[in-house]
Amino acid sequence: MKRKELILEVGEMLDTYCQDCFVKEHFRKENGKRHAQNFCIKNCTVGQKLKEYGKKLS
Repeated sequence: MKRKELILEVGEMLDTYCQDCFVKEHFRKENGKRHAQNFCIKNCTVGQKLKEYGKKLS
């Protein structure tokens, strides 16, 4: 994929899956922002896919 296509895909994924994510909001309220971000990056399938795209972009 080209760089522009990857950036568009990342934006689309964030808008579709992460914008109103119930799990992220729950962890943020119960455990704080840091815990919610760690969950998204390490355990969430969407977060893992975004991480792969980030590696391709850098």
